[in-house]
Amino acid sequence: MPIDERYAKDAEAILAHRYDNGADYWTTPDRRLLKGSPFSAYNSAMMLLELGMEPAEPILKEVAELFLSAWKEDGRFKVYPSGGILPCHTALAAQLLCHMGFASDVRLQTTFQHLLDTQYTDGGWRCNKFSFGRGPETEYSNPMPTLMALDAFRFSDYLNNEPALDKAVEFLLEHWVIRKPIGPCHYGIGKLFMQVEYPFGNYNLFQYVYVMSFYNKAKRDKRFMEAFEALKAKLADGQIVIERVVPKLAKFVFCEKGMPSELATARYNEIAERLSM
Repeated sequence: MPIDERYAKDAEAILAHRYDNGADYWTTPDRRLLKGSPFSAYNSAMMLLELGMEPAEPILKEVAELFLSAWKEDGRFKVYPSGGILPCHTALAAQLLCHMGFASDVRLQTTFQHLLDTQYTDGGWRCNKFSFGRGPETEYSNPMPTLMALDAFRFSDYLNNEPALDKAVEFLLEHWVIRKPIGPCHYGIGKLFMQVEYPFGNYNLFQYVYVMSFYNKAKRDKRFMEAFEALKAKLADGQIVIERVVPKLAKFVFCEKGMPSELATARYNEIAERLSM
């Protein structure tokens, strides 16, 4: 569908930032594809898709090609010119490309297999980068990259057909109980997590429930239903009201802080519909 006229200025504003990082398509001259949030190549493409821009639009096709050019033969994505290739980088690149319609591409099939082959013992995905030092909590996977991987896998034939993904779902369901910061990057479930954040971008209640609602294992679990009921309790007159948003997006029509969002409410309605099946 084309972008609704009500959100045309939001789209124009996103497009206006396309050279901010020194090169076209929201990237840097050396192709740092995740740099510059909320107007990185990744975030900007995800927002334009959320606003209704078709993946076939030339500018999104160019972004897709940038990410595909970062694909490695082992399935990973090198989204920065130097440094290590982290599981979160691969999960985010795969997620974006799946949203753009590349889930059946042979390269993404290799990436899916790579992710399955590198799954951590607790069912999630983690890296060996310990920015906060080491401790018992860092023996867990990182919840956010795990959620992003599941968001990519939902576009594939693995959805509800792969036991390894059920294990990833179980890891995230258990985090709902643990709540404390876990993983090398210390993802927790606290006050900020429980605030409705949109557009999706951080580890938070709304995105957690949205992605997990695609998985049958989650939908049958009381921990997931507790999370869903917590989100449902946030509704005002049946609408999602944005509680938290990246400051640079706070005045965008589609995600204005403190205001009901039609697009966010549509995502909530998708959740409710999946749960009614």
